[in-house]
Amino acid sequence: MNEPMRAIYADHAATTPLAPEVRRAMEPWLGARFGNPSSVHRRGEAAREAVEEARGCVAALVGAAPEEIVFVASGSEANNLALKGIAYAAPAERRRIVLSAIEHPSVLETARHLERRGFPITVVPVDRRGVIDPERIAAALDPDVALVSLMLVNNETGAIQPVSEVAMLARAAGARMHVDAVQAVGKLPVSFERLGVDLLSLAGHKFHGPPGAAALVVRRRTRLIPLVHGGHQERSRRAGTENLPAIVGLGAAAARARARLAEDAERLEALGEALRDGLRARVPGARLNGDPATSLAWIVNLCFPGVDGEAVLHELDLLDITVSTGSACSAATPGPSHVLIAMGLTPEDAHASVRFSLGEGNDRSDVERILETTPPVVARLRSLGSLHGGAVASREP
Repeated sequence: MNEPMRAIYADHAATTPLAPEVRRAMEPWLGARFGNPSSVHRRGEAAREAVEEARGCVAALVGAAPEEIVFVASGSEANNLALKGIAYAAPAERRRIVLSAIEHPSVLETARHLERRGFPITVVPVDRRGVIDPERIAAALDPDVALVSLMLVNNETGAIQPVSEVAMLARAAGARMHVDAVQAVGKLPVSFERLGVDLLSLAGHKFHGPPGAAALVVRRRTRLIPLVHGGHQERSRRAGTENLPAIVGLGAAAARARARLAEDAERLEALGEALRDGLRARVPGARLNGDPATSLAWIVNLCFPGVDGEAVLHELDLLDITVSTGSACSAATPGPSHVLIAMGLTPEDAHASVRFSLGEGNDRSDVERILETTPPVVARLRSLGSLHGGAVASREP
């Protein structure tokens, strides 16, 4: 009897599996070692020490000081705290927020929320590679700008943004700089100091930590209004009893990622290049959304003209290959990807796009199976589209 094929998970940009050693680090705090870090008895002190140890591990991963780490529940909360916290603390003459058109929904929608409350926003376009031109940011940096927000790595295409250059421009203009580094931290070397930013968002579930644990790195002497009031946890920047097991897990995942960064990055780059080049060679008309020279190799976003990307996703899912069509946070939103549209794709081509994102659990055999499986899936869907009188991908945005 033939052995069943191993399931392939190629959606690491959405989330990553919890590492066994991270789970082991969390388990005592889910059981006998439970405690409230704010309590003054021995159990509370032990819990507080565990939180502070995790804080040090996260700080070491991103080159920050431990006191600059603010624990929150998700990358989206970190982004909300950065934008709203700076906006509400800004003086009346500095209320504008500048951001790129390819930001995560938790940045774009937060900015639009603030705009409805009297904070003007400027959305700066990107080029066809999905990369911002710092000169476009410079042109938007009027004296009324309070904050510039720019992601480090785009979650849909892997495009890497010139954050440090933009941060210098923002600082020269007297504005604060926030970087959404959720898709980068734990996968690339990230230095809070070298980037020169004031705020940085990260999330543990992107590098084999638990969901429910994330952080906003806040430079010293940065005034920030909290989103949650009612306690003095996190130096009064985020009230509420800390999620002790998840924070311990985040710390363990940070220490683990720091030890593995160079090795994993080199291996994944080779796998990503093989996947990208192989699919383009084997699927007629396949086009890469982005530029290999300015993107992470292991996030591969391809347009397969003539098919619906969601149909490709579901066909591959039936074959135990997990991929996506874009951001997990906007998967239920109708319409094409705002990132791909910002890069100049038509709605039809955006709908025909699929994202493959590799991680440490993938190997060469996974890439080979994706390369063997995807071309016939696309060919069959194209034939179905032609039988029905047109491309399956043609649908209303």
